[in-house]
Amino acid sequence: MSDLVAISSEELTVEINPLGSELWSITDTAGRSYMTDADPRWWTGHAPILFPVVGALRDDRYRVDGQDYAMGKHGFARHSRFDIVEVAKNRARFRLTDSEETRRHYPFAFALEIAFALAGNRLSLEASVTNRDEANLPFSFGFHPAFAWPLPGNAPKSAHRVTFAQAEPEAVRRIDPASGLLLPESQPTPVDGDTLVPAAELFEPDALIWDQLHSRSCTFCAPGSGMVALEFPDTHLLGIWQKPGAPYLCIEPWHGLADPVDFDGDLRAKPGIMELAPGASRSFHLAITITPPGETQ
Repeated sequence: MSDLVAISSEELTVEINPLGSELWSITDTAGRSYMTDADPRWWTGHAPILFPVVGALRDDRYRVDGQDYAMGKHGFARHSRFDIVEVAKNRARFRLTDSEETRRHYPFAFALEIAFALAGNRLSLEASVTNRDEANLPFSFGFHPAFAWPLPGNAPKSAHRVTFAQAEPEAVRRIDPASGLLLPESQPTPVDGDTLVPAAELFEPDALIWDQLHSRSCTFCAPGSGMVALEFPDTHLLGIWQKPGAPYLCIEPWHGLADPVDFDGDLRAKPGIMELAPGASRSFHLAITITPPGETQ
């Protein structure tokens, strides 16, 4: 796409689409790509920004302060064109502010900035939400990056592992495939100690969701392949997802959830919703470190 913004370091090149302020690609100096190719047979996303909700709302509607509003899954930021605030060789920053269109779906004044910075083989993202309204701002936020599966190198998909920083013994949550809403019951975790073996059949019922996550970092790799390491210090929930059989794996740090199937309350009372006081800001960080195949892991 002609309007992609590129930044680079001595080890990586990153492209960002101002539409959604969406991380579009990560490539190394050999031209190897570490993100999805967005083949439309599977899914056209790359790494959408989820704001002001994460997941689906019941019937794509919600109620706040006595009024009803319509909003699609994962909110509107991913479909909104951000202003380009800054572009330099190794960094870029984008901003979305409320408009007449956003206020039709979300009646609040806000600013959402997404900053990207490259240093060597490490890409840092900082998402900052600012309340420009006179009332408390209710919102959720999430990252949704989709990495190539298999990663560059010689390893088959079956050899890949997601390894968490800590053991993850807690049960996982699931989404109702018909409604997209969060089911009440939990399921035993597929993580063995600190290690998840991703497989297409795990995602037949949609995403795996950790709502009692201990780790704030993980790696995705396989012997003989490249490695992606993620750090997400400000988000305490995690989703892992793919369309079953697709050539990507989404590892998604969240601060928010889909509506529970039995939820019918005000947005401010929804699980995973944060509130910012007027004039306040809150930031969410994601760091992605790339190790090319053949280097020490």
